[in-house]
Amino acid sequence: MHGLTVRWSLLGAPAGVEDELAAYVEGTSHARFTGLEGLRFKTWRMRRGEWFEGCYVFASAEARHAFQTEFTAGAAESPGSRIVGAAPVLVEPCEVVAVAEGAEGFLAAPSYA
Repeated sequence: MHGLTVRWSLLGAPAGVEDELAAYVEGTSHARFTGLEGLRFKTWRMRRGEWFEGCYVFASAEARHAFQTEFTAGAAESPGSRIVGAAPVLVEPCEVVAVAEGAEGFLAAPSYA
């Protein structure tokens, strides 16, 4: 599968940025990516005070390339960049080797708080 990682550094970001990012994902971003054509799934990950990232898995290399091209063109003005106050430090395509669903099942949710 065709992955893409987009990461922002949170070093030096404004106080409270982590909560603002989580609220943005819950209130806006999750809905934007739910059902997006060409996307298999997206996860949002964060280490408070260190980094915030989106991990995307696309159905095809073409879908990943189209998304990456469009995102990169406006990365510095993206909602994540506006919240953090800086452009992403990493936009990196990758290959997802496998995905396993555990016994507890997959839970798609806008927040795990």
